[in-house]
Formats: sequence, structure tokens, C-alpha cells
Amino acid sequence: MRIGTRGAPMADKQQTDPAPQWWSRPEGTAEAGRRDGVPAPRRDTGGADHVQDAALPQDVPPQDVPTQDVPAPGVSGLTPDVPAAVPAVRYDPWGAEPLQVVDRGRTPRGISLWQVVALSLGTALLAGGIGGYLGVLAERQSSTRLELPQAAGAADRSRAPESVAGIAATALPGVVTLHVRGTKGSGTGTGFVLDQQGHILTNSHVVADSQEITVTFSTGESVTAQLVGRDSGYDLAVVKVSGVRGLHPLSLGNSENVEVGDPVVAIGAPFDLSNTVTAGIISATGRPVTAGGDKGDGSDISYVDALQTDAPINPGNSGGPLLDAKAHVVGINSAIRGADKEDATRQGGSIGLGFAIPVNQGKRVAEELIRTGRATHPVIGVTLDMDYAGDGARVGDKGEDGKPSVVADGPGARAGIRAGDVITKVDGQRVRGGDELIIKIRAHRPGDPLTLTVLRGGRESTLKVVLGSANGS
Repeated sequence: MRIGTRGAPMADKQQTDPAPQWWSRPEGTAEAGRRDGVPAPRRDTGGADHVQDAALPQDVPPQDVPTQDVPAPGVSGLTPDVPAAVPAVRYDPWGAEPLQVVDRGRTPRGISLWQVVALSLGTALLAGGIGGYLGVLAERQSSTRLELPQAAGAADRSRAPESVAGIAATALPGVVTLHVRGTKGSGTGTGFVLDQQGHILTNSHVVADSQEITVTFSTGESVTAQLVGRDSGYDLAVVKVSGVRGLHPLSLGNSENVEVGDPVVAIGAPFDLSNTVTAGIISATGRPVTAGGDKGDGSDISYVDALQTDAPINPGNSGGPLLDAKAHVVGINSAIRGADKEDATRQGGSIGLGFAIPVNQGKRVAEELIRTGRATHPVIGVTLDMDYAGDGARVGDKGEDGKPSVVADGPGARAGIRAGDVITKVDGQRVRGGDELIIKIRAHRPGDPLTLTVLRGGRESTLKVVLGSANGS
């Protein structure tokens, strides 16, 4: 413990003479701890429990040590003002320990737990690294061949016929890619083989304004094709290749049997990527779709009572087959619906809304094109008011060039249709505009009977009409 005078620090000098006489020590303890040959106490470093290693110089006179006025406890008759020299070593003057303490150095300490853990971890890492390096070196120098496990090479590559892979394997040999060069540029489309004579069905807009048509088969073989005929109203065309053996015509299905939810596969050449196969379902039937109209006079507009599918269809798929689970063609891919033109994020490709011409319609038109080079359109012999904004299709007041809007002695006139009548239903199906009426009519053949619901003077009536025929474009 530290002793000072009125809070003043004690000097760092050491007193080696016997204790002053004004101290009182318990009997028998004054020099009990002193031994001969013990060095003088060391200089204090300011710590509470340690003594300096160096002995105080022996030539320091005792009188240089400051004195302190400390009354000795238990001593009577002493004046507090009597000065006394106080040694600088911090010790208990009443203790039985010697004034000097021999420096025996720091007590050895054992190895701590964390040092053992660190040493073990470092040893393990070093051993692992060396072992790994030696293993790699030995493997590289070894003559043994390294071979990773793999499935057996003779695995069965057959697929179920109704699977997408099975359908693709059946249909791909009959699907072709068309490269068309015309006065306005070049383009790519798709088609499929109809018969062994080399007739190929595709879209009219694929071969429109064509000067040279090249057909490439799935085998990579390319030949030149000739245009047989096309019809922009149905957006269908037939081309023919000659001198090609081993053709694989696709089987035609029945689009009347298609139901919403049926699985389908589309094959084509989107963005000139030939033999691309995509899959989806029939998401709707009887969708009224119009496409084209680039000429501005309406002569190139196609009207389709389409099958809707979510199988991805993109530019280049046009004219390709839409196949059912039996690999039968149920539609001819023709159009897609993109994002709105006003939308800055408008997509140029598929957003899951593709449309195909029903194969029943395609079959009839293809037969006519092969036979005569032209297709016929079913008509009712009236001119429609395409600006009518109400519900239904309104018969115009006048026809082209001032002629009557209802052709005299035509199918509509014989059924009793008049100018100004609004046709609201075809065979019980709602019609919302002139385009839908044309589409519903063209979904039939010339000579088919239809029942029309007509609104006249606020009253509805039904009329029976037999479709007539007109040459297509």
C-alpha cells in the first residue's frame, strides 16, 4: 500500500537503514524476515503489486529521502511534527515479510486452449493441401484413364407417338422452310407437303410478290418451287416442287373436332430458325381474325375463323402446321397478336396469342388452288356498311359505284334481306360487326344453308339463306 504526506507522491528513492524509532512494530517481527545477502529493494514503477528489477544506487545518501509526518498507530507521547525518512518502496511496515524481495522472473505460463486449436487447424490445413497436391500429381502421372460415369450408350431413344418428341419425329420430314425473293425484298416462311406430287401448302402473304421461291427440307436439301395459286382472302397459297423423291406428306385432321384445352405442336422457322418445334394447347376456337390490308383497298385483307393457341409462334412460322396429339394437321399457323402499338414495351414476337387457319378451310381452298389456281368465296350478295358502330352488321344503303347494296336475285335478295337491315346472328352465334359476319360466312362452303337473325324496325326475324359463290383474289 502507498504511504504519502497529505496526498503528495512518495519519492522513488529507497531507505535501507533500520526503521525509524518512532515506528512501532509488533514484538518479534522487526527483523524476523531479514536474511543476510538479500539485495536492496527495487525501484517502484507505479504498479500496485510489483517491484522494479534494478536495485537503488548505493551512493544515495539517506538524508536525501523525503520525510513524512505520519503518526505511528498505537504510539503515545510522539509529536506529529517529528520528521522521519520514509522509504520509497511500497510495502506494509507491519508485515512479517522482508523489506527486500528477490526477483525470480515471470512465472511460466502454460499453452492456452486457443493456441492448441489454432495449431491443430493450421496443421490440418497444411496436411490437407500437401495431400491434395500429391494426389493430383500422382493422378496426372498415373497411366490409368479417367472416365466419369455416364448412362449407357445403348439407351432407348424411342418416344411415345403422342409425346411432343414423337409428334415432331413424325411431322418434321414433311415440313419445309421457304425462302422467297421478290421485288420488295426477301422473306422466310414455312409450309408442309400435301401429296407425293410435290404440292406444298403455305400462307399467301409468304409468297406474295414472289419472283423466286426456294424450298428447304428437314434433310437440308433445297430445290426451287413454282407458285400454283394463292388467295389473299383466306391467306392461303400452294407451291410445287418437281423431281423430289421420298416426300413425306402430312396427314390432315378435322378441325371441327378440336376442343379448347387439346394439346398441339407447332413447327416452323421463326426468324429463319428451321425445324423449330413448340408446344401448347388450343386456348380458344372460332376467333374472328383479320390480317393484311396493306394495299389500303381491302383487297388483301384475310378473314379467318381461327383456332387460338398459346404454342409460341413468331415471324417465320407462317404457313407451318399446327398438329394434334396424333400428328395430324388441324391448322395452318398464320398470325400472332402482339402488344398494343401504343405500348412502349410492345413485343415483336409471341406473347402466347397465336392464330391458325382451321385445316378444314385450308383443305378446301388448297384443293381449289391445285385444281383451278383460284379459290371461291361463299357470299350472301350484300354490301355492308363497315362504318357502322352499333352491335351487328348493317347492310349498306348503297353498294359500290352507286349500285344497290343488295344484289338483285342474289342469295340475300332471295332470302328477303333489305338495305338497312342489321344482321345480329349467324346460326345462332352473335355477330358484333361487319368483319365478324364475313368471317362467319367464309367459314362455310358455297351452297351451305345458313340461318340469319335480322333486326329491322326494332323487331328481330330469322331468314334462311343459301350461300352463293364468288371468285377470290
